[in-house]
Amino acid sequence: QVFYLGPLIHSAVDNPNGFTGEMQSVLGAFSWRLCVGDAVWLRNQVVAPMTEELVFRGAMLPMLVPCTGPTGAIFTAPLFFGVAHLHHVIEQRRLGKESMSVILLVAGMQFLYTTVFGAFTAFIFMRTGHVVGPVLCHSFCNSQGLPDISSALQHPQRSALLVSYLMGALLFLVLLFPLTDPYFYGAIPICSLAPPPASVC
Repeated sequence: QVFYLGPLIHSAVDNPNGFTGEMQSVLGAFSWRLCVGDAVWLRNQVVAPMTEELVFRGAMLPMLVPCTGPTGAIFTAPLFFGVAHLHHVIEQRRLGKESMSVILLVAGMQFLYTTVFGAFTAFIFMRTGHVVGPVLCHSFCNSQGLPDISSALQHPQRSALLVSYLMGALLFLVLLFPLTDPYFYGAIPICSLAPPPASVC
């Protein structure tokens, strides 16, 4: 994802071995063996993206489209996706490490970004007609987390990093529609923002 251009360059800059070291740590067989043997990694990078995207995008969106229309479905389904993450309030309350106000603030922030992310993956699904794209995006974003702009602001190479963060955001906006053009994916009409082909209608 080009949106993460800034964080990826940030990681490479902070790696003692530079970009080469970063690529080795990401693509190395040893790193992958460690990941595959880690139950938390499997949950976050494989199980959660697959199950959540199949339910909230693959199953829910096609059912919502006839009721709300494609655009309405893109903004409705993510609300359920955001609410599905509020169980963290119960977990945090049970642990008792934070006050209820802090827990609710964190839960509110999480609801906000999971809803925005849900709208993005819903848009990808509706444009391409395939659940693979949302699953891969979900897995990648889970591995990266939210971009740490505050850390970039305090970095010795602040200017270069901020430019890379800005470039990532701009490229994301510029390439969003061209790279999700239904023409490239043979999208099913009900799962596409594009008008259905005349032969189907």
